[in-house]
Amino acid sequence: MGSGHGTLGPPKVVNIEDLRRLAHRRLPRPVFDYLDGGAEDELTLRENTRAFQDIHFRPRGAVVIKEKCDLAVRVLGQELLSPAVLAPVGYSRLMHPGGEVAAAQAAGEAGTAYILSTISGHKLEAVKAATTGPAWYQLYLLGGQGAAEAGIERAQRAGYSALVITVDTPVAGMRERDPRNGMKELLGKSFLAKLPYLLEIMAHPRWLAAFLVDGGMPRLENIVVPGQEPMKLVDVAAALVDAAVTWADLRWIRKVWTGPIVVKGILTAGDARRAVDEGAAAVVVSNHGGRQLDSVSATIRALPEVVSAVHGRTEVLMDGGVRRGSDIVKAICLGARAVLVGRAYAYGLGAAGKAGVTRALEILRADIERTLRLLGCPSVATLDRSYVEVPHAWECQRETN
Repeated sequence: MGSGHGTLGPPKVVNIEDLRRLAHRRLPRPVFDYLDGGAEDELTLRENTRAFQDIHFRPRGAVVIKEKCDLAVRVLGQELLSPAVLAPVGYSRLMHPGGEVAAAQAAGEAGTAYILSTISGHKLEAVKAATTGPAWYQLYLLGGQGAAEAGIERAQRAGYSALVITVDTPVAGMRERDPRNGMKELLGKSFLAKLPYLLEIMAHPRWLAAFLVDGGMPRLENIVVPGQEPMKLVDVAAALVDAAVTWADLRWIRKVWTGPIVVKGILTAGDARRAVDEGAAAVVVSNHGGRQLDSVSATIRALPEVVSAVHGRTEVLMDGGVRRGSDIVKAICLGARAVLVGRAYAYGLGAAGKAGVTRALEILRADIERTLRLLGCPSVATLDRSYVEVPHAWECQRETN
């Protein structure tokens, strides 16, 4: 892989927002805004983060924890050293040549799981080989059932331990930053169409050099229609229209995939119960990071409803808006088994490749341990609702669903 921007450098990176600012400087605007932006007015994007502020901690006083806090969690039968799981992030190879391989390697070194997006510039076999930790494969039905089955079979042979089905993308959300920045034109073949947007790309010579050394626009190596070449990046948005997942699809998927299935994109009690009925080993409370339907609930607010609905019949994970380890602690107090982080590590990837992902995970781990100590709680496993206070409206919502 090209080294690109492979070091953090000054100023000192102490939180995820520092990584975001560094990625903003080092990435061309179209790439950064693809990572950073959300759908339409970005109301849900902002609310995902803001809603954590409505949850207040209830610490135990006069408690001193002399040993290291235990951050381990057990998810889908696998022991993880941290409750922060790396969420699937598409187009990662545009952020840094190391892309998914670098992120998976950092996850393994941190003792946590990595989820590979179907929309990956690296072959799924190479990504799995890069990590010493668990790897899950996130599936879109891009290219039709034949391409999906081929991808599932490859993932199973490579040793992926869970399949993640995303159910909130019947079409791509309207992410208005992308057309303003000419993302489609930059991904396409026409040089003339690219011209209005090239100045911004040329203003980031380190990124551009690494991108060109890496071979330019990556193909989607894990979306291969039988008898055809891998899908091109520019074709994804159009292909999503014919790739919507239905509940009926889970039935044929279960016949191809023999391991646990995780359903991602759940926001309501009804969908949570349906996922359990369809055999989901876990559900992910997720609104796609505010990138699909704008004005839906923040995921941390939807979490208690889903936890109550499944009533312990399946594991509940969540993602969305996580920028600090204390956010992860709040989610676990409200019933999440573990928390998926996406932008938090992707900012690190864009800022400094694998070193940036490693730093993001270090920051979150230190945050979680410090928060546990300040709460007077010795381990993630002993967190519960008694450590937090939530708005009364959230409690009413949970009780009526």
